[in-house]
Amino acid sequence: MNACIPLCAIALLALPCLPAQASDAQEEANKKIVLDFYDKAINQKDFEAASVHLGDKYIQHNPLAADGPEGLKTFLVFAKQNIPDFRIEFKRVFADGDHVIVHGHARAKPNDPTDRGSAVMDIFRLENGKVVEHWDVSQPVPEKPNNTNTMF
Repeated sequence: MNACIPLCAIALLALPCLPAQASDAQEEANKKIVLDFYDKAINQKDFEAASVHLGDKYIQHNPLAADGPEGLKTFLVFAKQNIPDFRIEFKRVFADGDHVIVHGHARAKPNDPTDRGSAVMDIFRLENGKVVEHWDVSQPVPEKPNNTNTMF
């Protein structure tokens, strides 16, 4: 008996255990979903419009925000009342399977040249085309950086 046959059979049995890789088309679709969700939620502060992109759960890793869709809704009500001009200017967007990473420039007063804002990185995870998880990090843009590179 050929020794290759048992090895091939084992390899075929292992295939279902491998993680599914998202196609380029799916990754592009995921990026569009996240950008629309992020724009409607943060820039427009419109929970109803953004919520069409939310899954059955919304796991929040930002320790200052509450978990779940209601946590997002509560934050957007607060933002609309207290920081209505707050905006994120999207600089870059990357997709890796069901994760989408957005690099942006966040500013509370985008029309005020003295508002340097912060560089932010948001990571979203999707399931079946819906946003179900979020992480973020933020770094203030310094007045006098130690190099001539920008944060964007």
